[in-house]
Amino acid sequence: MRFCVLGSGSRGNCTYVEAGKTRILIDAGFSGIEIERRLSAVGVDISSLSAILTTHEHSDHVRGIGILSRKFGLPVFANHATFRAAEKEIKKTFAFHEFSSGASFHFQDLCIHPFSISHDAADPVGFVIENSTQSIGYCTDTGAVSRLMRYRLAGCNGLVLESNHDPEMLKNGPYPYYLKQRVRSTSGHLANGEAAGFLEDLLHDGLTHVVLAHISETNNTPQMVQSAVDTMLHSRNGGNGGDFSTYISLAAQDRPGRLLDLELRQAP
Repeated sequence: MRFCVLGSGSRGNCTYVEAGKTRILIDAGFSGIEIERRLSAVGVDISSLSAILTTHEHSDHVRGIGILSRKFGLPVFANHATFRAAEKEIKKTFAFHEFSSGASFHFQDLCIHPFSISHDAADPVGFVIENSTQSIGYCTDTGAVSRLMRYRLAGCNGLVLESNHDPEMLKNGPYPYYLKQRVRSTSGHLANGEAAGFLEDLLHDGLTHVVLAHISETNNTPQMVQSAVDTMLHSRNGGNGGDFSTYISLAAQDRPGRLLDLELRQAP
C-alpha cells in the first residue's frame, strides 16, 4: 500500500491511497483542477482513480467531490448524515454509496472501516483502510481522542493524524473568541500535545509512516509540531533516543507530500 497527503489544513484536505489496482481519495477539499495537479506531481494519473471516501461535510473536505465524481465516473462513499449535509455543495455524483459509521465494507481490493470521531459535523468519521497485508489509518478533525479511536487505529502500518494548533498561539492569536472556543472544544481540533500523546499510544514496531496533518497556518508552526513529537519520543525512550524506526513527516497546505510506501521504513 502507498499513500500521500496531497494537502491538509483549513483551506483544503485530500489524501491519496492505493493498494493493487485500487486508487482512492479520502476527501476532496480542493478544486478538481488543483487535485489533478497535485496527483500529477506525485506521478498519479487522475483518470486511474477508483472512488472517493468522505469524512464529513465541511467545505475544506468536500469542495471538489462533485466535479471529480461526475467528470471521472467516481463513486462517492459517505454516511447518510454527511451526504445530506454536503448535498448542496457536492450536488450530483456519478454514483453514491452509503455506509454506516462503525460498519466495515469492501471496495475492490480494500476493506474499509469507518469509525466515529469528535467534531462539529453531522456524523464525522475516520477510516482504517486495509488490504490483505497492510493498513492505513486516517484521523483528522477531532477535538478529543476516544478509546474507540485508539482501538481502531492500533496496529496500523501507516497513519494520518491531526496536530492542529498550539494552545498559546490560539489563545493569543487573531481568531474571534467564539472560533477559539470552537477549535479548542472537544468537537474541534487536537492541540500539538494531545496529538503527540495520541501518537505515543499508537506507536508499535509495524508502524512505518506517520503524517501529522491539518496543521493550522494561523495557530501553529511546523517547528512546534515537530517539537511536541520530539519531546514525546525523548520521554518515551528514556531520554536516550532509543531505537525508533517510524518515519514521521508533516503535511503542508500548499503542496503535496511524498508518496509513501508502507513497506519502506526509511524516508523516501
